[in-house]
Amino acid sequence: MEKKYPLPPFTKETAKEKIKKAEDAWNSKDPIQISKAYTLDTEWRNRDKFINGRAEVQVFLADKWNNELEYKLHKKLWTFNDNRIAVTFEYEYKNKQGQWFRAYGNENWEFDANGLMQKRYASINDVSIKESDRKL
Repeated sequence: MEKKYPLPPFTKETAKEKIKKAEDAWNSKDPIQISKAYTLDTEWRNRDKFINGRAEVQVFLADKWNNELEYKLHKKLWTFNDNRIAVTFEYEYKNKQGQWFRAYGNENWEFDANGLMQKRYASINDVSIKESDRKL
């Protein structure tokens, strides 16, 4: 069984390391590689979508970055405990019509003993912005 370090139980330092690895992976926009950080039967809620398993994660992410162009993400630790981490995040992207957005949200993560994320629950809000207002 593959392990994704750091493993739970998390400390403040290892939780921040896990978050940075997730941020870097998502900024790569590589659905196959990103999906390898999740259990085979991972369970997600992302906005109004319910996603189950790595195959669905890959399809979801490919579609996401087909529509969210020039995507850039930043995550921050909110809190952690044992095998769970909560993060706040913001990301920016533009749609196919050229309108820029900044998305804000929270994610709750739960990991198995091998450091693979088994649950990911995301609440996300989008705000339209001018290109000149970009921060990321």
